[in-house]
Amino acid sequence: MNQVRDIMEKNVITIDYSKTALDASIILKEREISFLVIMKGEKIMGIVSESDIVRKVAAENLKPSEIKLEEIMSKNFKWVTPDTKIEQAVQKMLNSIIRRLIVLENEKLVGVITQTNFAEFLRSKLLINATVDNIESEQN
Repeated sequence: MNQVRDIMEKNVITIDYSKTALDASIILKEREISFLVIMKGEKIMGIVSESDIVRKVAAENLKPSEIKLEEIMSKNFKWVTPDTKIEQAVQKMLNSIIRRLIVLENEKLVGVITQTNFAEFLRSKLLINATVDNIESEQN
């Protein structure tokens, strides 16, 4: 059975806890990503997403350069370990109604898994199964 480590993104983009919503927005735009993991040293403090910035800064007409990430970040992030079964991770995301999970090993950030990772994994599985079915039907 496949584990989170098989499909997680290992290159997680992070930002320092002391930065602002403007700093985060610039990184999100430059990297063409939808969220950042907020770190204070080696410790994960939370997550900030594009929607956090839109809802908590732009929609409130606040100045992004004056809003610290700690004011808008999601502190109650969900996480799994690399050896968590993919099905369990999917269930955790569905139960929590979230789009991403942080992957921790010994309390250290080692990756992230998103809905996109799951979709790519499922697509690969479906293509492999279809190929096997085609080969088997050609042999019969």
